[in-house]
Amino acid sequence: MRGLPSFPPETDAAAAALQSGLVRVDQVFRKQLQSDLPPVSQLVEHVEHYRGKMLRPVLALLSSMAASASERLPDEAPVVGAVVEMVHMATLVHDDVLDEADVRRRGATINRLRGNEAAVILGDYLIASSFHLCSTLPSPRYSLEVAAASSILCAGELLQLHHRDELSLDEPTYFEIVSRKTGELVAAACSLGALSGGATDELCAAMGRFGRTIGSAFQIQDDLLDLTGTEAVVGKSVRKDLEKGKLTLPVIHHLAAASPIQRGRSLRLIESAAQHPERAEAAAIELLAAIKQTDSLAHARSVAQSMVTEARQELSRLAPSPAREMLDLMAQAVVARDF
Repeated sequence: MRGLPSFPPETDAAAAALQSGLVRVDQVFRKQLQSDLPPVSQLVEHVEHYRGKMLRPVLALLSSMAASASERLPDEAPVVGAVVEMVHMATLVHDDVLDEADVRRRGATINRLRGNEAAVILGDYLIASSFHLCSTLPSPRYSLEVAAASSILCAGELLQLHHRDELSLDEPTYFEIVSRKTGELVAAACSLGALSGGATDELCAAMGRFGRTIGSAFQIQDDLLDLTGTEAVVGKSVRKDLEKGKLTLPVIHHLAAASPIQRGRSLRLIESAAQHPERAEAAAIELLAAIKQTDSLAHARSVAQSMVTEARQELSRLAPSPAREMLDLMAQAVVARDF
């Protein structure tokens, strides 16, 4: 599957169990979203193309296997994977509305095809469906943690909106945003995946920390790709952060490290990108050249790599197993990807 690292031969049995589990995730996902209304079914079918990396279901399944140190997946694990993927899909649909994005996974976004109203309601439909599915799991803890993660995720998005166009945004506030809006749902995937595998409360908490930290590193890499990538490679609209007045880690570091003259020039470029979307591409290219001069891309990559190193340390709490090794490789792949 695109997005997964190459796993060594000794993990073949676990990799086969993972692939089988992902098939089950897909089946649960599709069954839950079935509708007798053709317009709804068409929208759901389109949004399924958004499911590219499947990071959260993969981590949920691997966390379940790693917690039990076996290749056997309990029935709850694929359901957890489907639940977190549904919540994630909802956030993507809503994000595309907020960002006025036209492309997602190399295809047209829902808002581009059907308008903002349909996209907003579809996102709500996905969220509602995920909670309905989660309520079928045997323990109320699953629903409680997914609901809590969803609330924290939305709070992170609101925090980011509150600081939109704030050119003095600092790194601590940025980290608070990414931990909530991206890290929290990945944390839930890992924690609840481990729970389905019989993990203790202590181990579930450790897996939650693992997920939250690599989720934050994943977001930093996404922010770098929005600035440096191309739509053809990344598979979605790029330069949207600048256009929407969202300051990300490389930009925040650059503004802090630049000389007063360069900082003034960069601020004017950021303002131009936000106020004149048609100039955003040209402004981003010029700003990127300035950002490179302050080593701000390297700084962001270094922070993301440090987060991955921190997350990998949590895996030492797990018994050695092929699934643990695969989780370790997944963590390393977060900052090595170009899409």
